Amino acid sequence: QVQLVESGGGLVQPGGSLRLSCAASGFTFSNYAMNWYRQAPGKERELVATISRAGGIINYVDSVKGRFTISRDNAKNTVYLQMNLLKPEDTAVYYCNAYVRSKNYWGQGTQVTVSS
Repeated sequence: QVQLVESGGGLVQPGGSLRLSCAASGFTFSNYAMNWYRQAPGKERELVATISRAGGIINYVDSVKGRFTISRDNAKNTVYLQMNLLKPEDTAVYYCNAYVRSKNYWGQGTQVTVSS
């Protein structure tokens, strides 16, 4: 069965960095695009970044361009989100997502809190 397990969240000061990881299993990872979403309290879930199967096509929401980097290691079945220059408005639960065999799958989420 498809499983997505995020890690790497935490508390960081404004301007700091975090690296999120999402370990995938239960499907052929290299055959699917991967996504990172986030949901802040009281707000809708927002698509943050996407990466194509081989990593050649990448897109970001405007608010994170130049600060966040999505990448993947198909040998390790893992997708990453490097977050630099973090701002308080980046505070949210971050979710890994994959659309596999016509179903949407989500990880359990990892909390990122940016605060001094």
